[in-house]
Amino acid sequence: MEAPLGQKQRPHEFPSITLSHLSSPAPSSASASASFAEDNSGCPRLRIHQLSSPDPVFDLDLQNIQIFKLGPLELLCASEETGGDDSEEKSFSRAFKIGFGTKVECKAFYSACEQWKLGLVGARTGEPLANGRLTVPKSKFDNKIDTTSAKMYFHYYGQLLHQQNMLQDYVRTGTYYAAVIENRVDFHGRVVVDVGAGSGILSLFAAQAGAKHVYAVEASEMAEYARRLVAGNPSLGQRITVIKGKIEEVELPEKADILISEPMGTLLVNERMLETYVIARDRFLIPDGKMFPSLGRIHMAPFSDEYLYVEIANKALFWQQHNYYGVDLTPLYGSAFQGYFSQPVVDAFDPRLLVSPPIIHTLDFTSMKEEDLYEIDIPLNFVSSVGTRVHGLACWFDVLFNGSSVQRWLTTAPGAPTTHWYQLRCVLAQPIYVMAGQEITGRFHLVSHSAQSYTIYLTMSAKMWGAGADQGGILQTSSCKLDLKEPYYRLSQPQPYVLQQDQQSNQQLMQSQEISPSIQDGTGPSLAVIPSHISESLNQ
Repeated sequence: MEAPLGQKQRPHEFPSITLSHLSSPAPSSASASASFAEDNSGCPRLRIHQLSSPDPVFDLDLQNIQIFKLGPLELLCASEETGGDDSEEKSFSRAFKIGFGTKVECKAFYSACEQWKLGLVGARTGEPLANGRLTVPKSKFDNKIDTTSAKMYFHYYGQLLHQQNMLQDYVRTGTYYAAVIENRVDFHGRVVVDVGAGSGILSLFAAQAGAKHVYAVEASEMAEYARRLVAGNPSLGQRITVIKGKIEEVELPEKADILISEPMGTLLVNERMLETYVIARDRFLIPDGKMFPSLGRIHMAPFSDEYLYVEIANKALFWQQHNYYGVDLTPLYGSAFQGYFSQPVVDAFDPRLLVSPPIIHTLDFTSMKEEDLYEIDIPLNFVSSVGTRVHGLACWFDVLFNGSSVQRWLTTAPGAPTTHWYQLRCVLAQPIYVMAGQEITGRFHLVSHSAQSYTIYLTMSAKMWGAGADQGGILQTSSCKLDLKEPYYRLSQPQPYVLQQDQQSNQQLMQSQEISPSIQDGTGPSLAVIPSHISESLNQ
């Protein structure tokens, strides 16, 4: 991203501002003036004078301060001091608020500060430097996330209706509230960072639990709503600072004793916010600090659901029309069929549809690396409890709040109270048949992409069963490729449990259709359910 140099002289004097010291027991505002200049060694500095004194109250090296937008008329300035040139840790010793009379002045001050820090303004003339353009380095977030995806993501979460959807998930919100309030000992007198604060509800919970100060970091326009909500609860809000910006880019005045966040997406990892949560840990959390939540688990089990399979397969029947306003649509049927099976299904289902106990893949947020989330490879191994047709892999997740007083789990499991995450199922275009006691193996491979989600590669196989099983061997295998970014939101409540005889009748229905596989792009079989009379005509 490149920033063009300005054509006009940048303002470097601001004669009318207000100054508030955050460290004061009873903060009050005083009239002051601010100016930007270079010292004798050519380093840019910010000098702030109170009108009652000729000497500067602050004379700060611009390279050692951070400016945060608190509102349209207010900025937060944090000044940094280190233990020496060899010190790797940065600690901010002072923080104060700067107020302005108009939005234009506030914006001009912020812009001037950035220009002077980057060396774009000459000290003695105030004129732009004559080196054309400056390439501003991208943040870690910008380097790995597509700009369009990020824009849509922050636009979505910047709307109150979507925040309301999450707040009205009482399983989610109630569990967070209980985890915080029941563990007051972890929050009382502590500095908290709320990662991706949204409406600020978790920051307010932390303040209720006695937090010394909460920094609510939110990158979307929801930050402004969070400020209004915090201001509307003054007994708590005086200990909360809302900072608009990305975790990967902002700087904070102090380290955190505890991080709190709701970084979970569909299948736990969708939206890739867990990476931001881990980055926040590395940047802001003190050694041995706490994380709420501290651990996540993905649960997986094979399932059998004839109704769901037929529902998805039937969606492509539109493309079997030979005379759609005089047009034969059937050449696109196979691609349409494959497309519908490339969508993971998000809904709630009856746990009795599972054909074996689940396996678990654990993500420890306190110790894992950000890069561990770029690609997740999970080997699958199950033993079928019943003889049936396996239609794919069912997944759900839970997270642990490992408090000092109480441990609480937030679960999205089938059979538990439904959350706005529901559960997720990856449906195979070609089911596999298993007998009771037969081993099911495979691979569940998640590869992250720049649209803030994952491509899912699923393979499931039925191993040899009965006599000769010791020699191994695969009887059937089925693979599919799915995009976690584009699920099928079925969002139904759990369907009535399908009795075995009902499933058999549905199997007879499906057996009246012929399965025609073909290989495409080396990603696995592309399967089409083609009625027998169409199959015969194609073979002629």
